[in-house]
Amino acid sequence: MPELPEVEALRVFLDDHLAGKEIDRVLPLNVSVLKTYDPPPAALHGAAVTAVARHGKFLDIAAGQLHLITHLARAGWLRWNDSFPTAPPRPGKGPLALRTVLTGGDGFDLTEAGTTKRLAVYLVHDPAEVPGIARLGPDPLDESFDRDAFAALLAGERRRIKGALRDQSLIAGIGNAYSDEILHAAKMSPYLLTTDLTDDRITRLHTALRTTLHDAVARSSGLAAGKLKAEKKSGMRVHGRTGEPCPVCGDTIREVSFSDSSLQYCPTCQTGGKPLADRRLSRLLK
Repeated sequence: MPELPEVEALRVFLDDHLAGKEIDRVLPLNVSVLKTYDPPPAALHGAAVTAVARHGKFLDIAAGQLHLITHLARAGWLRWNDSFPTAPPRPGKGPLALRTVLTGGDGFDLTEAGTTKRLAVYLVHDPAEVPGIARLGPDPLDESFDRDAFAALLAGERRRIKGALRDQSLIAGIGNAYSDEILHAAKMSPYLLTTDLTDDRITRLHTALRTTLHDAVARSSGLAAGKLKAEKKSGMRVHGRTGEPCPVCGDTIREVSFSDSSLQYCPTCQTGGKPLADRRLSRLLK
């Protein structure tokens, strides 16, 4: 799933490629992708793109008086094209979900792999009309997101820190992958309760969060859209690396599986050498 660093890199890429250009047509090609119907996509035809913004994991293309907003969800992606075939694509065939073509003939496709379709596109007058944006917490890349602001967000929370980091209404943009990376950098168990965060732990976690995200954004800076997935994977130290040695201590990276996701961690760095219980795996071994 694209998270804050990848979406920020896409924002920069699109701002460089779209700003000042005119939209020729927007073609929704999957019946489920467009979540709004008024105004229709045709309202963007002839509109000039003024800027591209990011709200958490949402991309926001401002054109004319409207905003074309995208959430790539778990398996969505953006693919830039310098030109398109003359014949329009057939709706409902393959991963193609939406095509946006500029008057110069270039533009981008939104695609989604798999059978579960969660990629979402909205056409609105104000980004706040999108429910997911309206309930977003603060952006962790914002200069105002300092240690005290982070501590204030966590005050009164009682849950595992992994879940708190992933909660978009608490902090915008962090998902499963970067929460694993942040907790590894902070040397904290994903099962640690927020109520057990001492002042020193809050400081350490805030530093790890900012450093991890800023480093990921820096690695992605200047990359073409097609290279961002590979860069994300190569930069991970624990996420997606079950069974590999930890790059810090050499212990074997372990995994805990859930019904629709999994987390990865290093026992030596994060849990005092003790493996976390994996109830799903335990049931399979019975």
